[in-house]
Amino acid sequence: MSHLTHASALAAVLTLCAVPAMAQTPAPAAAPLPATSPLSGKLAGNGGADLGTITIKPAPNGVILRVEAKGLTPGWHAIHFHEKGSCSDEKFASAGGHVHNATPVNHGLLNGAANDAGDLTNIFAGSDGTANAEIYSSLVTAKSVDSRPALMDADGSSVVIHALPDDYTTQPIGGAGVRVACAVIQ
Repeated sequence: MSHLTHASALAAVLTLCAVPAMAQTPAPAAAPLPATSPLSGKLAGNGGADLGTITIKPAPNGVILRVEAKGLTPGWHAIHFHEKGSCSDEKFASAGGHVHNATPVNHGLLNGAANDAGDLTNIFAGSDGTANAEIYSSLVTAKSVDSRPALMDADGSSVVIHALPDDYTTQPIGGAGVRVACAVIQ
């Protein structure tokens, strides 16, 4: 008989514990992020050759840059956001310097005094010259939302790939060498 009493008591306790859990209202779903169209651009080489594409997806606290490049020299290459939306000359000087808010600009992801918002991590081109990468940056925004530089400001911005890797410290561009590809962000 005591066995039945214990079983009944256990069933009652479990039922009472389950009722409050069922009575709770579920937490509201997180609000979806505002819809923002991705930005993109076509990578051009120094002679105007098609070297692939870039896509920039706005994120809640920055942007995600996707690079799909071809025709690069195998090995590591620096890649940066540049301050002007122009790739009109063969050496891509029209792209200007790196995106930044403060001057003088201090370059380098490994530099504690850095304020260069155009800094990104290097990309690697395989033996066939292709490089596919996604890079997150919290240093910029797609459109003006706070004090960080906006890629889609009055004069636009570009993405530039350099001949050499960025060492993340040397001034002014991390020893990245000449500009070998450029894409206007649109």
